[in-house]
Amino acid sequence: MDLNPPAGENYGHPEICFFHVIFKAAALAFYMLSALFFDSFVIIFVVTVLLSALDFWVVKNVSGRILVGLRWWNEINEDGESVWKFECLDQESLARMNKKDSWLFWWTLYLTAVVWIFFGIFSLIRFQADYILVVGVCLILSIANIVGFTKCRKDAKKQLQAFATQNLSSRLSSTIQSAFTVIIVFGDIELLLLHALYVNFDKNALYTDLYWRT
Repeated sequence: MDLNPPAGENYGHPEICFFHVIFKAAALAFYMLSALFFDSFVIIFVVTVLLSALDFWVVKNVSGRILVGLRWWNEINEDGESVWKFECLDQESLARMNKKDSWLFWWTLYLTAVVWIFFGIFSLIRFQADYILVVGVCLILSIANIVGFTKCRKDAKKQLQAFATQNLSSRLSSTIQSAFTVIIVFGDIELLLLHALYVNFDKNALYTDLYWRT
């Protein structure tokens, strides 16, 4: 991914981009500043995790679908196994997605996880087991979206490759079929010409034979 946003292009969905960022920023800011205003760890835990959970839901169900055209979910099948499910727009719609929206989506997704990892290392150094718990829950929610959307993007690329291969095969098959049709038509024309020449030759031979007999 590019470090800089695409130039010369505005955000296609600024409101969705705002909500995509606001809960991430709120969770990180509250966690970082909460110790200055609250003495209760329970309040810090509940509010931080609640903001991260809201961010998880918004990214998974709203901003991911609108900004990058992807959606994922996980369900349990009849055998009790966990199965990943993916949804993406058709290839033409994906090609029309706003590049700046996509850039913001992916960079904030990865950057948030990096910041939570940094907070986790900091809490570990200071032997703050309770804050490690907060960071762990928020990091799990963040990584879940990263894994889900990364798998979904790879699945979309596979669908694109399959579509391109199918389209190429269809065109190649159509070209070969057209070539065979042309060959068959020319073959039929050649047979007709040979038949006409043969009939004409027979007529000339008959006239010549009658001439010499008379």
